[in-house]
Amino acid sequence: LFLSKKGMIRIFLRSCTRLQLLQNYCKAETHQKMANSQFDYVKSFESMDSCLPNCWIVVRIDGNNFHKFSSKHNFKKPNDDRALGLMTRAARSVMELFNDVVLSYGQSDEYSFVFKKGTKTYNRRSSKLSSVVVSQFTSSYVYHWKEYFPDLQLGYPPAFDSRTVLYPSDKNLRDYLSWRQADCELGTLSSDKNEILFSQFGINYNNLPQLHRKGTVIVRDKVTYASRNALRKEPDDKRSKAQSMLLALNIDIIGKQFWEGNPHILAA
Repeated sequence: LFLSKKGMIRIFLRSCTRLQLLQNYCKAETHQKMANSQFDYVKSFESMDSCLPNCWIVVRIDGNNFHKFSSKHNFKKPNDDRALGLMTRAARSVMELFNDVVLSYGQSDEYSFVFKKGTKTYNRRSSKLSSVVVSQFTSSYVYHWKEYFPDLQLGYPPAFDSRTVLYPSDKNLRDYLSWRQADCELGTLSSDKNEILFSQFGINYNNLPQLHRKGTVIVRDKVTYASRNALRKEPDDKRSKAQSMLLALNIDIIGKQFWEGNPHILAA
């Protein structure tokens, strides 16, 4: 059968389209190969910041210029339980994201997250751990703001900075956490501040709640979670580590009692 002139034109256009697609594909493939070869050298400028093995990794976040932020949002002085509660809620979200965070401790506008010694998260890259922890914390702080300040509009986005520090021994880690809790106590125990608490706010330090005196430590209570599953007669496959209970406690972590009562933390 003879094709009409219009039919021949259609076939010609289809052929041209297929040829053009093939040419575009070849160009894209060539560009990809160039990116993997000619420009691949730029990767060498990235710093290799893997944390040393067999060390506790602590990522600590701090509120950036939080004096201004707390003043802008009329935080109650000397302590605002709503703000402290929001900090702990944001910290929980970090521990929900990272199962390898065995403990976190916070007071005022800071929180420290302890990754277990053998963690392989992000290949132990310091910058990656630090950046994801602080971004998760900050976004959660904003996300849950209305739960703690339902009648107060967020005036502007809060900012937190972060750093990663390694502690080679269990003693080093305990001393670090003791230092942070001692800082919390010193923040309200110093004679000048104690006098201000009493004269301006009518508050006796000895009557302050543990939240203000000790800060907050969040731990995973896997035993309690497993026990509850056992009571519910749930199958073993439902006892997920990711669903271990997070307990926020306002207790002393400087003495031996806390560590003797939670041996699984240092054994992680």
